[in-house]
Amino acid sequence: MIEEQLGRCVASWYPGATGVTGAAKLSGGASQETWTFDIVHASGNVGAILRRAPPGYGASPGRAAGLDAEATLMQLAYDAGLPSPRVMHVLTPEDELGRGFIMQRIEGETIARKILRDEQFAKARPLLARQLGRVIAGIHGLPAAKLPKLREMSATKEIADLEREYRSFNWPRPVFELALRWLRERDPGQSQEVTLVHGDFRHGNLIIGPDGVRAVLDWELAHFGDPMEDLGWICVNSWRFGEIDKPVGGFGTREELFAGYEEAGRTVDADRVMFWEVMGTLRWGIMCCGMMQRFRSGPDHSMERAMIGRRSSETEIDLLRLLAPRGG
Repeated sequence: MIEEQLGRCVASWYPGATGVTGAAKLSGGASQETWTFDIVHASGNVGAILRRAPPGYGASPGRAAGLDAEATLMQLAYDAGLPSPRVMHVLTPEDELGRGFIMQRIEGETIARKILRDEQFAKARPLLARQLGRVIAGIHGLPAAKLPKLREMSATKEIADLEREYRSFNWPRPVFELALRWLRERDPGQSQEVTLVHGDFRHGNLIIGPDGVRAVLDWELAHFGDPMEDLGWICVNSWRFGEIDKPVGGFGTREELFAGYEEAGRTVDADRVMFWEVMGTLRWGIMCCGMMQRFRSGPDHSMERAMIGRRSSETEIDLLRLLAPRGG
């Protein structure tokens, strides 16, 4: 069914396309899906990805930028020479596929354990932290006048939002209480510079090849805020997958990340980065608790939810490691 719909859609804007083949769902919940497929063309098939909210589903959740904004951001990144898929088409009502967009498929790996361990990535691993620093700098430098409307976040608002969500679980965790107090006491306030923030710059949202980073994906949590947030988030221990001595994604150092960022003409505030690393660690811990709550009370008692939920205890250990040397 979806191949027929995609075929009609693609034929309307891709000259010479005769249909699509190999459509397969990569991921998707009730409200958003990702599909891979090939556009059939006489000069050779073209790999593509569909990101959509199917017909009948409305606006994105409150923290989400929305698919239209994601498409705009990815195309702006592509036009700026950043590693990003080219957006080929933004869906219209006539396509009858819902809201979303079709983008170029980039070959590479997103699974962290393969990136960190497989031989084919051995030469790329020492380069990635510096590469990603330059990429993050490029994202933060995208022209404000061309950016879509996005929510704005500050450290103060993020602390309040996290505390409200945590309290709603009625599941006291002393380490989370400690982290909240630490963050409130060290809240740096509004950043002097507010930029575009990717919001989820980490393993799983990066396509990596033997040559290094090939694409940044999933701009769903993009917003305006403190640029140091992205640098802190990628250093959260949960994204190191066991390589805890390499803070940047399990493959590099903070110094390498910062060097790449500054090579691109931007400035790092290491203290603010550490603040956001603590914030990010707590955020992930609260998200894990939310997964456990939904496993317990919701209709979807999936094993995946339970497995993510139990990782909240790992974030408590991570928070103690971060806070203890700093007199939390």
